[in-house]
Amino acid sequence: MIEGETVELRQLRYFVRVVEVGSMGRAAKTLGVGTSALSQQVSRLESELSTRLLKRSASGVRATDAGVAFYKQAQLSLRHADDAIRAAQQARLSGHVSVGMAPSTSAVLALPFIAAMRQRYPDIHLRLVEALSGSLSAMLNGRQLDLAMLFDIGSALRWSVAPVLDERLFVIGLRGMTELRKEASSRSVTLARLAGVPLVLPSRLHGLRAIVDSAFARVRVTPRIVLEVDGLAVLMDAVRAGIGATIQPGAAVARSPGDAFANIAIADSDARRVNMLASLSEDELSPAALAARVVLRDVAARLVAEGRWPGATVHES
Repeated sequence: MIEGETVELRQLRYFVRVVEVGSMGRAAKTLGVGTSALSQQVSRLESELSTRLLKRSASGVRATDAGVAFYKQAQLSLRHADDAIRAAQQARLSGHVSVGMAPSTSAVLALPFIAAMRQRYPDIHLRLVEALSGSLSAMLNGRQLDLAMLFDIGSALRWSVAPVLDERLFVIGLRGMTELRKEASSRSVTLARLAGVPLVLPSRLHGLRAIVDSAFARVRVTPRIVLEVDGLAVLMDAVRAGIGATIQPGAAVARSPGDAFANIAIADSDARRVNMLASLSEDELSPAALAARVVLRDVAARLVAEGRWPGATVHES
């Protein structure tokens, strides 16, 4: 509501389409309206908002800074409106939700979460994105995701964040690896005893690497890093090839068949990472996203209770 005026959904749809195609004429054609009528509606919208949303030129139109900000929120409003219409028509919860997970998290959580969503909310269209935690943060900030399981929230913008799980870290290497032979029969090992073990780790762009580096620094040990890989599948291939061991959460071996790896828990108390469920702010989440957030927490807790998430415990808070 703006000074007694209301912005109509039709105006939002018109404006979004114009920004998407960059032309009044092409937008009018796809919307099935006249170019003059479309231009009048956009002009009326700018008048109601008392700001210029589009820059018009002979080559087309593009959004101003205010237009870009309005475009992002208009997309969100239209999606929520469409979801509400579908829910009313179908008399049960529907809509769209996009969820992000890091590769090690999705190895354990993705399929059980998908199954639970299909069972509880079959009319919700789910989009799942697997990417590094930093990339997921950027997508959440850009409103390309509704929810994400993250390990670093340093760049959070108006998020709702709740810790869900704590994960112990493990040193993972081939069974029989010479440098781990003494530790292979142990249930745990300290970082100090890993000083000479060749390690394959993510680069410093990766949140897990920051945790590992910090933990080694506290015990005044310089790790022997022989290779850096920013991708879980290739990293585990390198470990499988005998290039070195790695330090990862237990979930990292969820997709590895058989018992080729020795997984030894790291005893140091700070060799852990917190899994946080981050989402857009409460007032921006659709009913479908709110439902998915509840399901995600429930499934994660169930996997821990059933012993299907190695080294994970439900966060005490």
